Amino acid sequence: MTAEPVIDQQGTPGAGALPVTVRASLSPSRAADFKTCPLLYRFRSIDRLPERPSVEQARGTLVHAVLERLFDLPSAGRTPDAAGDLVAPQWDRLVTEQPELAGLFDPDDEVGTAEFLRSAAALLQGYFAVEDPRRLEPAERESLISAVVDDELLIRGYLDRLDVAPDGALRVVDYKTGGAPREAFEARALFQLKFYALVLWRTRGVVPRVLRLLYLKDAEVCDYSPDADELLRFERTVVALWQAIEQATARQDFRPRPSRLCDWCNHQALCPSFGGTPPPFPDRSAAADPLRDARSRPATPGADE
Repeated sequence: MTAEPVIDQQGTPGAGALPVTVRASLSPSRAADFKTCPLLYRFRSIDRLPERPSVEQARGTLVHAVLERLFDLPSAGRTPDAAGDLVAPQWDRLVTEQPELAGLFDPDDEVGTAEFLRSAAALLQGYFAVEDPRRLEPAERESLISAVVDDELLIRGYLDRLDVAPDGALRVVDYKTGGAPREAFEARALFQLKFYALVLWRTRGVVPRVLRLLYLKDAEVCDYSPDADELLRFERTVVALWQAIEQATARQDFRPRPSRLCDWCNHQALCPSFGGTPPPFPDRSAAADPLRDARSRPATPGADE
């Protein structure tokens, strides 16, 4: 690791908090960026290039916000109608907090905005087709979790939801507003959930019993049950991935990896695969805080869907 060290406190199961020298941070979204395309990782995490949110990403953010607020209601009131009633107020709140979202629709395009809100409400119907929130009391929602691995790498991310059973078993739940994916895309989603499972295991000493993906568009559920040996292997994968990022940073060599995902990339104009030229590599001596992983949150909900 090459970043400047930062002293953090890392608790371990059955022991008090111990000082740990944390040198860098990695979220599942940024790790997935590097796996998908090293140059995309550079654009987002090193150059920190702005990205205009898409309608699909905004819809995902809105649906996540509604599902988070739904559990603020008394259990009996968590109905499809109640969720639908939350859509417009939550959109108004998001536009106030994130003004860039207002640019997705022309101020005079009331029809386009209304159709967008209806499409979000339709995804919520998919949620109620696979779960009854009146029977659930999540332990955590939109919760930041983090752990230190390999003595100096902080891994962290935001859980959509964490359920804890009476016997202490953990279930990690992630909402996906896109359709149920093919195998390659499902592997990316499971990578994200294994990331969370590793953090929970390292900080709470419990391997989550279930990692659950809820695909709202298709009203499908994908459950996966990891074990400790698998998480140990995954931890080695994460550490190796960060070492590859460190090496690429030292060489200032982040190469594009063209794929079908290029169709959704915001940075084609700067990508050599499309005839572009990346900006000069930032001065590392003036680099941003290595613990701030590209954004204050690892990713906008829905951005990976």
